[in-house]
Formats: sequence, C-alpha cells, structure tokens
Amino acid sequence: MRQRFEQQTTLGILPIGEVEFTPRTLKSRDELPPVLLALQHLYVTPELNEAVFSLLEKQVCNGKKKTGRPGMDLWHILVLAVVRHTLDTNWDRLEHIANNDLLIRRILGVYVEKFGIKEQEFHYQTIVDNVSLIDQELLIQINELVVRHGHDLLKKKEDEALRLKTDSFVLKTDVHFPTDLNLLWDSARKCLDTVEKLRSMIPVKGMRKLKYIRKEFKGQFRSTSQQVFKGRNEDKKKLAVRAYLDMAVKLQERFEVIIKTTPAGDVKTMALIISLETYSGYLKKFIGQIGRRLLEGESIPASEKLYSIFEEHTEWISKGKLGQQVELGHLILLTTDQYHFIIDYKVMEKQKDAPQVGDLLERIEKKFPERTIYSHSFDKGFYSKDNYAALEQAGTEYIVLPKRGKLNKEEKEREHTRDFKALRNQHSAVESNINMLEHHGMDRCPDKGIAHYKRYVGLSVLAYNLHILGNHLLATERKKEERRQRPFKQAA
Repeated sequence: MRQRFEQQTTLGILPIGEVEFTPRTLKSRDELPPVLLALQHLYVTPELNEAVFSLLEKQVCNGKKKTGRPGMDLWHILVLAVVRHTLDTNWDRLEHIANNDLLIRRILGVYVEKFGIKEQEFHYQTIVDNVSLIDQELLIQINELVVRHGHDLLKKKEDEALRLKTDSFVLKTDVHFPTDLNLLWDSARKCLDTVEKLRSMIPVKGMRKLKYIRKEFKGQFRSTSQQVFKGRNEDKKKLAVRAYLDMAVKLQERFEVIIKTTPAGDVKTMALIISLETYSGYLKKFIGQIGRRLLEGESIPASEKLYSIFEEHTEWISKGKLGQQVELGHLILLTTDQYHFIIDYKVMEKQKDAPQVGDLLERIEKKFPERTIYSHSFDKGFYSKDNYAALEQAGTEYIVLPKRGKLNKEEKEREHTRDFKALRNQHSAVESNINMLEHHGMDRCPDKGIAHYKRYVGLSVLAYNLHILGNHLLATERKKEERRQRPFKQAA
C-alpha cells in the first residue's frame, strides 16, 4: 500500500509548509536550497500538488492493491530523485544525505526534533528501486506543470509571447573510449566472469585454469595494442593481431561448447547461460571486425560498429568542437524560454539537428496552444529551407536561423538587421543553460540502459526547472527578509 504522503501531526515533526529557510540559507550559493524551496512550494500549492501527485499515483500505483505493507511515499520518491540530480551525486551519497541532512529530512517530513520518537530511515536499495518506478513520459508531464506554474509566477502579461532558444548537446554514457581491440578484451573477460559464476553452481568441463587463461589473454591484448598503436613495423603488427585473434577464436569455441553442453537447470543457471551466449556473440563479432580491418584492410561501415558491450545504445558523435573531437552518448535537443525554463527536451537516437524542427514546433504548439512565439533562435546546424518555412507557418515573428555557406542578397539583408543580430547574440544564453544543466547531472549518465538514460535526462531537467523556480522564490524571500530587517537597521 503506497500513499501520496499525508503528513500526520506527530509530536516533534514540523509540518513541511512551516519549514523555515534561515537568512544564511537564503544567501547560500549552493544548488540545494533553491530546489528544496521550490519543492516546498510545490507541496504547499494545492493545485500544483494535486496535479503532480495525480500523475505520480497513476504511474507508480496503477494496478496495485491498496493492501499490504506500506511502500515508500510518493513525496519521498520525488524529493530524493530530484535531490540526487540537483547535487549530481550517486546513490550512496544520496542515502547518507537522506538519513543525515537536517533540511532535507524536514522537507521530507520525517525529521523528529525530540520526544524520543523513532525516525524514519531510508535504505540504499529501497531508494534505488522506488526512484526507478518513474519513467520518461511521467517526467515530461511533471516538467510541463512546473514550467506552466513558473510562467504564471514570472510573466508580467497574461498574453506574453514566448522567446525561445533551441540547441543540442551530448550527454555522455558511462563508457571507456572504444577500440575494437579493447572491446574484444571486454567481451572475453565478461565471458570468463560468467563461466566463473557458472562453475561455482554446476560442474563445467575444460575451465580449470580460469585465472591463467585470463592472465594470458590480457597479456596478449596489451602486447597487441602496443604493436598496433605504437609500433611501426607492419609485419609485426599483423603477427600480433593474428596471435590475439587465434587466442580469441580458441576461447570462443570453448564457450560455445559450454553453452551447448550445459544442462538446463534453475533460473540462475539459465540466466548465466544466456549471458554467456550474449558475450560470446560479441566476442565472435569483434573477432570478425578486427580481422577485416587490420588483416584485410577493409573499412568497417558505421552501421556495423558497436561502441560498448555494456551500453549498446551508445553513439559516436562528432560535433566539431575544439579540443573535443568525439563524444560517446546521445544528442539531447533542448529548448529554453526567456525565463530560462526548459520547455521542451528530447533524447535523439541516431538523429541529427536539422530534421527535429518540425516535430519540435508541433510539441510546443501542443503544450502551449494559447501562447504566441515572438522569437525562436537556432544555430547553423538546424538550417534548411523546409525548417525556415515551418517556422514562418508556425507564426514566429522573428526567426533566427542562420544559413550555412554563402548568402544571397535577401538572406544577407535578413541576417544583418538589428533585431536579427540582437536575438542571435542573445542565443548564447542557451549555452549557459546547458552548463547549468550539466551541473545537475547532465554531463555523464551513470545509469545503465536506454530507458534509465531517458529517465536520467528527465530528472535532471526537472531538477534544473525547480532550481530556476527556486531562484525566483529565494529572491522573493530575500526581499521579505530585507524589509523585516529595515526597521532594526534604521533604529541602529
């Protein structure tokens, strides 16, 4: 049985709405206070509270019985998920903070001041399992609610038009730099790890000297890498590669025998056999690719390449950045408004910038049908005639879409107007938004799998938007504090 979190009037526990932020906290430049203030505001604002918890209930509690042991409250799931991304931290530190940080425990509604009442504790695996119940679609909806509420607080006019900026950047996956040689070693060592686990459960023939096999194969991998990447003699390179591949082929054949001859047992045994089959398939794949590339001189097509056996969805992205030739991950499409809220985002899988504009405009129209777009700026990577026409059709008053290459007379006149130049200079604000977002975890994703990757993006965007909202609330609280202190300063 899981609850939204109905805080009980228990002795020693301060209601969440009454948690005060001290003057020192209000002046802090840390990321956490504004986000916690925004979370408190979300909790005490009835319409926002109801909308967010309704979405959480529909996702987390759907199809589950209302009986049994109480699960983690929805409020606790939301707060802990956001705090992790606000601090760009790991699960271990999150567990420590959830159980020891005074202000966070007050916002969670579990901190006990006195009276000897036992405090609630949060355990590592409980936090991980419950935060994982949130998915990307839910986060898109919650982010939209936060952005709309932020607009209501910040906009000066009811019909104020949107001033949008769109750009893309790479969120890296947690992988090492791939070469076909080290990917072959990764595949072999994972096969050996799996066989070792399998051998501890059932008898496995022909694998008595696992430690020796691993040592020999790793030594061959290192010597081959030295020859291929630092050696100058082509004959020696090919000899080293052949020796490496011969050893890999013999290992792969032994793994195939184990897969075919191991009897079907319990679930754990079957899972290990399936895992061994997967890694053995990778081993076979890289044996073929290394032979084709280094022995036959063939160029491997990009469609056949795999950049990690652990994060198979990883893409090789080259955006032409100075000092950063290649990034491994996915492109994230980001659109911010004049208040610096992220109003739209998308994880692009094997997609480029330019084809995204049409779908982006449809999503913005669906989310904000009542708002007109005053301006929308992009960089040159998004330019195409179709995109410019789509922006005109959407009713955008000022389109900042610089053209790549030579300009004709009409384009030159358009791109040299005062308004175009001013809006193009303002476009750089999206880079600072991206930098701030990277401090909320969007530099490298430690979570495994594409579904968790997308959830990670959504939670980072939510933490960012709450930070923007919290900055406004902090500024309001500081002004109130200054007004309270003014009579005392004048008297002094």
